[in-house]
Amino acid sequence: MRFTRILRSSAAIAMLALGIGFSSAMAAGPAQFNDKGELLLPQNYREWVMVGTQVTPDELNDGKAPFTEIRTVYIDPESYAHYKKTGEFRDGTMTVKELVSVGDRKGPGSGNGYFMGDYIGLEASVKDAKRFAKEPGYWGYYIFYVPDMPLVAAAKHLPTAECAACHEKHASQDLVFTQFYPVLRAAKATGLSGVKAPH
Repeated sequence: MRFTRILRSSAAIAMLALGIGFSSAMAAGPAQFNDKGELLLPQNYREWVMVGTQVTPDELNDGKAPFTEIRTVYIDPESYAHYKKTGEFRDGTMTVKELVSVGDRKGPGSGNGYFMGDYIGLEASVKDAKRFAKEPGYWGYYIFYVPDMPLVAAAKHLPTAECAACHEKHASQDLVFTQFYPVLRAAKATGLSGVKAPH
């Protein structure tokens, strides 16, 4: 559970070392930034709404997936409620993507599959029309931790080409890959959560 220990210690560092440097978020939402414009490590995101999980193993990518991982995506509850009502991502929406390695391929009793391994990354995106006025869709993207870097308490805004360009080209709604998130597709503008009967 090294990732969990690092996450807790980094959260404490963020509160102590960066607390006096907080700048209020421009858009209404959970995102907090320091006076350098860096996004602070989000707290309690696992209590948010989990909208989807995808797995991209090497076996399905000619032995070399661009990202060999299991990705689980969370959205803050207020933005999910807004999406349920309107079908749109509000200004201030924040998502967190937790990355886990692809672990064992065999499970006792359940058969072969792709089972979760270890935590290998944490990323986030924030929609803010004022802060990211020049970014596609007003989205900003951040990396707190991936295998080639340590977990940080505050993350710098990534250049447009590193994330936004791909989202702009391939995501189905407002730079969000809703085509892979059945929770969002089912809830869109319905005011409801949960499974709907098939047509």
